[in-house]
Amino acid sequence: MNISQLSYSKHCILVHNNREYFINYRPIKNCIHQGEKSYTEQNSGNWWKYAKASIPSSACILSLILYSDATTTDTLEKSSLHPIYISLGNIPTWRRNKEDAKQLLGYFPILFAKNEKEKTSPEVKKLVRETFHKSLKFLLDPLFENENGIDYKINNRIIWFFPKISTIIGNWPEACTYSLTYKSASSNFPCHFCLVQKNDLIDTMQDQIILRNHENMMEHFNNNTGHSVSLELVENYFWNIPNLNIYAATVPDRMHHLDLGLYHYQIEFTKGILGRSSIDKMNERIGAIPRYPGLKIFSKGLQSIARLTASEHRDLMKVMVFVVDGLLSDDLSEKSINEWADLFVILFRKKSDSKMKFPKFHSWIFHIVDTIREYRAINGYTTETYESLHKSYVKTPYRLSNKKGIEEQIMKTIQLTEELHKTPTALIYTSKLFEFKLLEAFIFFEQQKKNPDLTENMIKGFAKFLECLDSFFNMLDIISAEDCRIKIFAIAMDDTELFEYQSDNGTCYAQTLLITEVILLNKSPFHLALVQWYDFKSKKTPFVYDCPLLKLVEIYNFIEIEAIEEIVHIVPRFDTKDEYFVLGRQIEVLCHDWFIVKGLTNVSIGIVICFLYCPTLSRVVGGRSPKGAHLPTAALDARGAHGGSRSSSESVSIEQRFGRRQLPIKDMGAGNRGR
Repeated sequence: MNISQLSYSKHCILVHNNREYFINYRPIKNCIHQGEKSYTEQNSGNWWKYAKASIPSSACILSLILYSDATTTDTLEKSSLHPIYISLGNIPTWRRNKEDAKQLLGYFPILFAKNEKEKTSPEVKKLVRETFHKSLKFLLDPLFENENGIDYKINNRIIWFFPKISTIIGNWPEACTYSLTYKSASSNFPCHFCLVQKNDLIDTMQDQIILRNHENMMEHFNNNTGHSVSLELVENYFWNIPNLNIYAATVPDRMHHLDLGLYHYQIEFTKGILGRSSIDKMNERIGAIPRYPGLKIFSKGLQSIARLTASEHRDLMKVMVFVVDGLLSDDLSEKSINEWADLFVILFRKKSDSKMKFPKFHSWIFHIVDTIREYRAINGYTTETYESLHKSYVKTPYRLSNKKGIEEQIMKTIQLTEELHKTPTALIYTSKLFEFKLLEAFIFFEQQKKNPDLTENMIKGFAKFLECLDSFFNMLDIISAEDCRIKIFAIAMDDTELFEYQSDNGTCYAQTLLITEVILLNKSPFHLALVQWYDFKSKKTPFVYDCPLLKLVEIYNFIEIEAIEEIVHIVPRFDTKDEYFVLGRQIEVLCHDWFIVKGLTNVSIGIVICFLYCPTLSRVVGGRSPKGAHLPTAALDARGAHGGSRSSSESVSIEQRFGRRQLPIKDMGAGNRGR
């Protein structure tokens, strides 16, 4: 499999005066054979590159993402509102896909007609479109009035930004409203991306497609020939916005196109090309996926796929790539995607009344690859979390109003109820499982060997407990542990309150065995996790499917809970021994977990450790209650600001980094514990 993150590497070529000198290089074979590029965050796409080239080198891009959709305000559907929201492409995708990373920009006016006849008249329809684009002009023009950009103060720094509209997210009718193309799938040119006739939606060649752009659409508008290309004869506000092609920027919505549309058929098609024996193996693998809070596990495989909800389809997507690992070709190139689509059309054309000629499928075949190249991976433009905002910004405040002057009342309600986001709490003790004196620890562990309720990880943790605690005390020069008491807790993660901080020195992974509180006389309690480390399975290919591929190693340590960066879902690689995938933001599994206790068996757990205790983290944690560990809110993490690709140099092994010695806990903030 071609992993683009490994295209460039570095190699130590010389050690002189105790200093290593590296050569940064690309393997010569890769120079001869051009590889595929992997697109992650928005700044890895072509749009960002072109936009960055259009501004001064010392300035930054402020990427604006818009979403709007009309929604009803009550259960009777007698009234509706049309909110528009805004988010920033500078925010990493995993963070931006949370509700609080968006802001309500306003409500579009909704025109009312005297009767049904007036409502369907061409004059009123044209007026509705003109009103929509006039509203956009009013809302967005203030950002573009100053040609020299805008200064914003972020983290006590003044940063010079140039605002640019990058993408517009919405369902198909909303995309047509922005691009001012005909909404009907039966129109002669139903695609808002290109000029392809409805009869040729899937019967055309990629090189025959003529893309819509501002120039050719303005020409039709000025010549009054818009009807010949299914273009509304209304001037488009976005024609005057630089670094934007509105017809490409109205990206396919993953939720409507894929989650609720094509995915069911794609699964059926995949089963068809796998064959009976592989389907049985696939069902076994789906049932064997380790359980994880918030993730539905299909214990009986795909037998009931016809009755799956949209939410269940999304859960299936999160694990499907690991289920078919090794059953299908690992080639994920554009050529492979096109071949897959051709086979899909052949199989389902006979079953489709429209002969598979519908715009959403056309856009998925002919435009999704170009969209990914331009604006990065599709998990960055889904309407799912935006649609959930309707409850907070429309339906709930509507119920609190007196139903008169609704928009004004709602805006006041939102203003009164909004408050600064609280400092996130990542770890919360839920229940104490055991408590004992350190002097009695050996006897306690011997007694617990007969406890049938202990999990495998607890047994392993008890066996390594005293050895690792002794190493931890030695690191901190703690000589006396008189009257030391130990508490062991169950632990829970709240995914709505968990944020990431990106360490400058990369990350490593560990399996949590025990969570404990160590209480010493005249000292603040230590809140520790006993962990067993994972290491990369292979230095040559540390990442597969853009996920770390790991193995467990016999290295154990106590670490402070504050050093935990986030919680991830660990999934074993099927038909292999001691190989594990880390499911994180790459496939949008929510980052939360539960410690393994009685009744929660077969739960896969892993943590990511931030090795360097950064001053920013110290300021957030310092002075807080020791009942939990706190991670800072990061609007722009290192990957969001500087690109998402990982180099092979980051896959440093645990033994290379620390050998078999105790981890440098002092560097992770032990000094703040009131020694």
